[in-house]
Formats: sequence, C-alpha cells, structure tokens
Amino acid sequence: MSPIKNALLATALMSVCALAHAGVVVVVSAKSDVGALTQAQVSQIFLAKSLALPGGGTAVPIDQDEGSAVRNAFYRQVTGKDAAQMKAYWSQLMFTGKAQKPKKVAGDDAVKKAVAATPGAIGYIDAAAVDASVKVVLKP
Repeated sequence: MSPIKNALLATALMSVCALAHAGVVVVVSAKSDVGALTQAQVSQIFLAKSLALPGGGTAVPIDQDEGSAVRNAFYRQVTGKDAAQMKAYWSQLMFTGKAQKPKKVAGDDAVKKAVAATPGAIGYIDAAAVDASVKVVLKP
C-alpha cells in the first residue's frame, strides 16, 4: 500500500474510534440534589481525600474494574494518574489504613444501577451510556 493510502486508512480508523468512544462523564443519581462538580472536587472524592458533597452529605464513589478503558480515561483526565499510578496509590493508602478502595463494578450499566440505588453515590461512565437514570455533574 502506498504511504498516502496508509495515512488515509489510519485517519479513517482514528475517526471511527473517536466516534465510538464519546468520552467519560461523571454521574450521580437523577434524583440527587448534587449539581455540577469541579474536576478538583471529583478528584478529591476518587482519591479518598474528601468525601464531602456540596450542600452536605457523604460521597460514595463507584469505580469501574481495573483495565477498563473508561476507568483508565477517567483517572487520566480527572486525577492525572495512569492505571499503574492508581494501583500504587491505593496500595499505599490501604497498607497504611488511611482509606479503603471505592466499590468496583463491571461496566457502565452497573455504575448506573449502583448510583441509582445508593444515596450519595458518584460514578463515571462513557458519555454514550448516559440515560434518564443519571445526572451528569462533570464532563472532564
């Protein structure tokens, strides 16, 4: 194949991948009183530095399984840490007894169910999975 055809094929594949992965959004239950959150607030919650929600209440972070593309994108965008850094971060916190890992679920649908069923729950999903059961509070 010629270099031009290779470049066109690569561009087409990247465009399809970009469309297939609309991005990550942070969600709470559609019934929640929580409004928009900042990236710093969400980072603090998922790094167990603060579990306070605006207006009172305690955040219950819902994490996706390790290795998930959505999880990796979320932590890179919100905390600036990759999967290996997150694993090391949580190992240290758990070893010292400072915090427990967030509850993990498998996939966007499980996050939506957990967020809807748990007061104060906050999770992240692919933007394409947003429906009426959740409210978007951050688009990193």
